[in-house]
Amino acid sequence: MRAQRNRSVRSSVKTKVTKFRRGIAEGADEAPELASVAVSALDRAASKGVLHRNNAARRKSRVMKRLNATAEAVEAPAPSAKGGRSKGAAAKASSTKATAPRPSRTKR
Repeated sequence: MRAQRNRSVRSSVKTKVTKFRRGIAEGADEAPELASVAVSALDRAASKGVLHRNNAARRKSRVMKRLNATAEAVEAPAPSAKGGRSKGAAAKASSTKATAPRPSRTKR
């Protein structure tokens, strides 16, 4: 009886995560909503004991990582045609200091 319920819940979770991944691949606008549904299903499965909490956390992390990667890809500006370093990167590279190595610790 419990095994049957667990199988159903686990299948439902997989379906929701798969729908999210397909939505991301197709560039759907409702990706944040699909992510929310998938994360909610994972939380519910973990609270019921169908999935281990670390397993659910790992899967949620992967879902959010994909969602954030697509959001960054949309917001990222196009690279300039000139090439080379941008003004900010050159300033950052020239302003970094070389630090002296730390002395090694010896056992007493």
